[in-house]
Amino acid sequence: MTSGDTFGARLRAAMDQRGPLCAGIDPHSSLLAEWGLPDTVEGLERFALTSVEALAPLVSVVKPQSAFYERFGSRGIAVLERVIADSRAAGALVLLDVKRGDIGSTAQAYADAYLDPRSPLASDAITASPYLGFGSVQPMIDTALAHGAGVFVLALTSNKEGPQVQHANTASGRSVGGTMLDELARQNADAVPLGSLGAVVGATIGDVGESFEFNGPILVPGVGAQGGTADDVLRIFGPAARNVLPSTSRGILEAGPDVASLRERVRRVADEFAVLVNL
Repeated sequence: MTSGDTFGARLRAAMDQRGPLCAGIDPHSSLLAEWGLPDTVEGLERFALTSVEALAPLVSVVKPQSAFYERFGSRGIAVLERVIADSRAAGALVLLDVKRGDIGSTAQAYADAYLDPRSPLASDAITASPYLGFGSVQPMIDTALAHGAGVFVLALTSNKEGPQVQHANTASGRSVGGTMLDELARQNADAVPLGSLGAVVGATIGDVGESFEFNGPILVPGVGAQGGTADDVLRIFGPAARNVLPSTSRGILEAGPDVASLRERVRRVADEFAVLVNL
């Protein structure tokens, strides 16, 4: 595999061409109601495919949250398969938000489900939880790299429970979240132009005293409706802000169900964060 075939290279090119915005397609029941849709698989399908039509031709990354599709069973998963295929056909990379974390053969099975091109759920990248130990997600990482895909591991999230684990210190005095960033730096060390292994870091974490220059992408939820701004991103991530994927879902999707209104909203949000790729 050449460096141009890696997820990191494809992501860098997409961000430079389309901007860094990652658009979540998260069919909350409340959003379905706001769109005047029933909380059924038919409503899910209408919501999700309208969102893809509006957003996937414009943004670098589309991020469907798997749980909102899984709650409808096999028919919901079938909709998720359409979202993945149609988004990629429109030129967006697909980051499937599954946050899986397990060990051994189970971790490998998750990797096969979401990262092996033979799977109907195969995506460009997934989110994963390394809090059974970073090594527990290695099967996902190895499978991703073998197929030119990527993995974003949870590092420093902005949920109020996160610091209980992520900010705790190890025996070496390093924070647990910091050790995740260190491992990413090690595994991304020789990647050009950008590593394929990323971190998930909340836009509202404040100053945690960590360096985010680990040669990989940084998925940053919490912008838009949750209050995070481009100024926050620049302040928290400094020189690494060029590798940030600011992620918003509700802040865009609340503009639906009209496709034109969704596109206008995503352009407005994208304009705010366009400064990041020019650093």
